[in-house]
This record gives sequence, C-alpha cells and structure tokens, in this order.
Amino acid sequence: MVKTASTMLPLGTKAPDFALLDTVSGETITLEQFQDKQALLVMFICQHCPFVRRVKAELARLGKDYADKNVGIVAISANDVENYPDDSPEKLQEMAQELDFNFPFCYDESQEVAKAYTAACTPDFFVFDRSLQLVYRGQLDDSILDESQPVDGKYIRAALDALLAGEVVDTDQKPSVGCNIKWKSGNEPAYF
Repeated sequence: MVKTASTMLPLGTKAPDFALLDTVSGETITLEQFQDKQALLVMFICQHCPFVRRVKAELARLGKDYADKNVGIVAISANDVENYPDDSPEKLQEMAQELDFNFPFCYDESQEVAKAYTAACTPDFFVFDRSLQLVYRGQLDDSILDESQPVDGKYIRAALDALLAGEVVDTDQKPSVGCNIKWKSGNEPAYF
C-alpha cells in the first residue's frame, strides 16, 4: 500500500461549493446546508482503504460526539468505482449503515468536488469555521503514522472544540496520510 500525503490546502481558503448525493438517504447534500454551523468537518474517505478501515469507528464516534453541538459533518468518496467497485455508492451505503454514521456519506462521481478541495488521500480532513474558512487540514490523530498510538481523533476534536469555544485553531498541523484517491483514467488533477 502506497502512502500519499494530503496537499495541505492553504488555511483561510473558502470551502468549495458542492451538491452531492447522500448514498444512504438519496438526498442531495449541499454546502449551503451547513452555513449556520459553528464548524464543518469535510472528510474524504472510502470503503476499501486500509487507512480508513483503521479509523472508521472513530469517524462514527466523532459524528455521535458532536451530534448535539453546532457542528456539520459530511463524508465524501470520490474513488473511481469502475476500477474500485468496493467504493461504489451501494458499498458506501453499507459502510455508513454498518457504522451507524449519523452524517451524510456522499459519492463524488465526477471527482470535481475532490479536486476543488485538493483532496489527495483517504482519509483527508478539512475543518471550516462559521464563515466557511479553512482552519484545519491534516491528520485525524497520531495513529495514522504510528499504529501504536490511540485512534482518538485528537487533532480533529481539538479543532472542532476550539471553534465551538470561540478560540483560534492551532496552525501547527501535520498532513494526513493514506491511500491516494483513485482517479479515473485521464482525470488526475494537476496537484497529484
């Protein structure tokens, strides 16, 4: 398995717009639906990646732990399903239901949303503030590079908690690492 690092989109970047189908509800999920939240967590994940599999229970916990707070969460998969059928919308739906995700798990068939966010790997995390400005991008926690470390989501939790408390998010951030997004042939972004 090849490790790919996240691109570290510049802090302060405005959240790119999106309108994607939620694989569970069948509803279209848009960025606009999260505009009144104090924080928004956008996660690029998939079903087959071993890095995501290692942290998937923590992703479900994050959803539950922040459910009653003013935080929006959306997961997106952009992998090429023709070559990676384990990441088809049906398989994503199964994963979301198995883990009891309480947030949308969307499929980015065109891969344009992943490109807009400069997503490079799974998992890749982006946290935006109330004005939808990027305040965190990087690792979930230290377990991504060191399996002896707990899978506790400490960096994402610290960013979300800072926003909820009206505090500044620490800018000392480490890139996430995971499997590269599986781009459709000829659709690879310039940054990849």
